[in-house]
Amino acid sequence: MKKFRINTVAKILLCTVVLSSCSDILEEEPRNIYTPDYFETEGGVLGGITSMYAHLRYIYGNGYWLNASETGTDEYTYGHAGDSNFKDMDMSGAGNLTPSSSRADVLWSNAFRNINTANGVIQKGSLVGVSDAIIAEARFFRAFDYFMLTQTFGGVPLDLGSGELQFNVSTFRGSKRNTVPEVYSKAIFPDLVKALQDLPASPRVTGGVTKTVARLYLAKAYLTFGWWLENPNNIPTYPQSSRTDLDGHNAQWYFQQAYNFALEGINNPGTYGLQATYYDVNLAQNDRHKEMLLYADHTESSEYYDGSSHSYNSGSSPGNFAAWMTTWDYTFLESSSDVSWAGSKVRTVQREAAQAYGRPWKCMAPTIEAVKNTFADKTNDSRYDGTFVTAFRSNWNKAGINSSTLYGANGLPVQVGSAILTFLDNEPSGSIDYSNSVYKSNVGAGVLPGRADFVISPNGISRYAYPNLWKIGTYRTDNGTGLGQPNGGITRPFPIAKFSELYFVAAEAAVKGATGATSARDLINVIRARAGKWRWNNNGNVVKNEDNSAAMTAATPTAITIDYVLAERSREYFGEGYRWFDLVRTQKWGDLAKSYTIGGTAVGDHTPKTYNRTISNYLYLRPIPQTQMDAMEMTASELAAYQNPGY
Repeated sequence: MKKFRINTVAKILLCTVVLSSCSDILEEEPRNIYTPDYFETEGGVLGGITSMYAHLRYIYGNGYWLNASETGTDEYTYGHAGDSNFKDMDMSGAGNLTPSSSRADVLWSNAFRNINTANGVIQKGSLVGVSDAIIAEARFFRAFDYFMLTQTFGGVPLDLGSGELQFNVSTFRGSKRNTVPEVYSKAIFPDLVKALQDLPASPRVTGGVTKTVARLYLAKAYLTFGWWLENPNNIPTYPQSSRTDLDGHNAQWYFQQAYNFALEGINNPGTYGLQATYYDVNLAQNDRHKEMLLYADHTESSEYYDGSSHSYNSGSSPGNFAAWMTTWDYTFLESSSDVSWAGSKVRTVQREAAQAYGRPWKCMAPTIEAVKNTFADKTNDSRYDGTFVTAFRSNWNKAGINSSTLYGANGLPVQVGSAILTFLDNEPSGSIDYSNSVYKSNVGAGVLPGRADFVISPNGISRYAYPNLWKIGTYRTDNGTGLGQPNGGITRPFPIAKFSELYFVAAEAAVKGATGATSARDLINVIRARAGKWRWNNNGNVVKNEDNSAAMTAATPTAITIDYVLAERSREYFGEGYRWFDLVRTQKWGDLAKSYTIGGTAVGDHTPKTYNRTISNYLYLRPIPQTQMDAMEMTASELAAYQNPGY
């Protein structure tokens, strides 16, 4: 049988030394290669474990992986500067997704290396005295990577060259893909069940995996496989196999298991729990809080340990640069030195290493429907305000500009901290003057009577100008009184999994027929009640102590549907990389993302245009990357059979 070879022997992410208590962090030292003898020592096994945490940085926080997980959904389309990396993912005819252009290659290229490391740790760990609890971390990450791969590509190889789930020491460049049921039954489920059994309730190190993390992923895997078995829209799978479970269970059994384990996670939270407000979930100063179950960590304290330049990152892993993709070029915003706008202009919103700003790569833009419909309630629900930057405030003083007062729209004065441009929450009662005949706004924004800020309404959002994604934005503590280093890698952890998702998984399983003491509506309302609680108006930049939880829960439908669960998931996790997986799992991609509206790429184009997407069934699986196809020594017919159909 031909074996699998995907650079698993000679390449490694970061090998590190693991400390022992839950207050410790993972201290990393670079290593270029793992060989079988490396795992013959306790230090080698522990180093392999720590590299599994480090490998998350090569996927999460990578802007092209965020693109692969968001562009082409009902949340995001390509922006003004979006090239083929983004247009090909959009499915709207602007590009064409191919094995060469799919940015799902970010996952494929990194997951198998980590799986091979996990194989080595699991094989050798107990032989050198490493505890079952630590080996359980390797089991978790092997299951994690296989779960992500199978959702993305369908069935994938369990044999990397030296046998199924064995550490690869082969150099043969071939491969055989297992079926989806085989990957779940042989790898994902057994590893997660064993990990749950052996992992501690509290993390061994800061950010370490625990029983709660394992419960969430086991519940997610059960939920996803239940949908796969049910296959409501007859989406094809590959490699071809019957939609039956090797362990003899039906879809309903899996939905019930998903519900049970999610509730078990909620009722046994350990050190985890929900934040008091949604604003606190995403506030950079709160990073690594109790709601964060898993994240790709970064540090401002050391470029060496962070793995990325803190002064200038060119857009590569392991640096965190995902938020750059969702940031439009607000730095062109100007104010005037005189009331009549006849004098010199000043760039009043400077590029800053701050959560609302950061580096503008302008590659991904939210759709108008996302702003208007997904976040329809912007009064009671805090999640729109806690997701986006809609008010762009002046910071010219940090650039050394000494003017105390400048002039904005309508010749009205603005000071440091004033809003220079605002994306309005709703369409105004009066019409917006986008002509710029007086002020000649160089970002094409409009004017409303009596306002010093230029404005863009929801219907005026375009590929050129749109709300930034605040929640994952840049944050630094070393800016001093200046603009800091906005072009350096983002030193925040990138969120991967949160405690709140246990409620969503249980609710979705309940909608699919799982039974238990807590209904889907009750579960969703826990999240909605929290969303109604405000302590700060982010874009208004003022204290807002309001509790609208009663209004939020009263507005929840009596009968919860899958579409409603998906809408709530979008409000909760917008732009974090969940959406494509949610739409593919539930087979709703073709329904919910089939069209969208947005303005064009030109400055001042505020005329919404409707774009239709063609989402054929074969697109529910991403293509095997061309780099992998080129690396294998197989016949033309074998390669053709290896690639997912349609590509």
